[in-house]
Amino acid sequence: MKPAKPSPANDTAPEGQIDEAERYRAPALDKGLDILELLSEQKDGLTRAEIMKALGRNASEIYRMLERLVARQYAVRSAGGDRYSLSLKLFALAHRHPPMNRFISEALPVMQSFAEEAEQSCHLTVYDRGNLLVIAQVDGPGTWGLSIRLGSHVGLIDTASGQVMLAFQSEVERARMLAEHTKVKGEIALGGAALTTTFASIRTEGHLRKDSAQTFGVTDVTFPILGPSGHAIAVLTTPYMRRIDEYVAPSLEQVSTLLAAAARALSMHEVN
Repeated sequence: MKPAKPSPANDTAPEGQIDEAERYRAPALDKGLDILELLSEQKDGLTRAEIMKALGRNASEIYRMLERLVARQYAVRSAGGDRYSLSLKLFALAHRHPPMNRFISEALPVMQSFAEEAEQSCHLTVYDRGNLLVIAQVDGPGTWGLSIRLGSHVGLIDTASGQVMLAFQSEVERARMLAEHTKVKGEIALGGAALTTTFASIRTEGHLRKDSAQTFGVTDVTFPILGPSGHAIAVLTTPYMRRIDEYVAPSLEQVSTLLAAAARALSMHEVN
């Protein structure tokens, strides 16, 4: 576990900006946010001593803040009481935020209609701190299929969802996203030149259809959900699985057409 890095504002910001940032410092709030951000990266939680070491804080600072986070249900203790991890409260709050809540409410009926017609699952993702977050997911109507767990983080670089999200951004926004990107488990590294070529191809086609880099036998089909400016505010993906028995399910071409229509229905800008 690496010690927390000092705030970049104190190292690189012009003097006037540093003074402005210092004027509105809230140390207690910063401590709480530092703990939440640290715990968000830990699958199995951390002990109080591990949190102290990672953040460079003393015992009394960490103890008081952890007690408040537990009391307010932002963090939970393990059954043994020696480890702390995030609760689902932040996730719930994010989905209560009016714009996000409205977007999901509008998207789910469209996604449900697609899943029933295409007989495939689909999921909706948005950009979140260097990768993508699954904010809505609908299963297909059959007895089997592939679904992505709601609330999961999806890689930005080697997934169809991530590549489409990046392809439909301005150069400045794409650079910011790539700078914030943190590698997820199992991620395949891709060079800048390869990504640039991929982005150009996606913009030309208006979508991406490719073999999954994570699961054998799956073809990811992804379309952008475009905002008024023509940039992606979300992406809609179906992990297409082809049936090989006697049942005749919609083909990959048919599923792609249905997903394109769903993306158009949710976009505020014309999708190719």
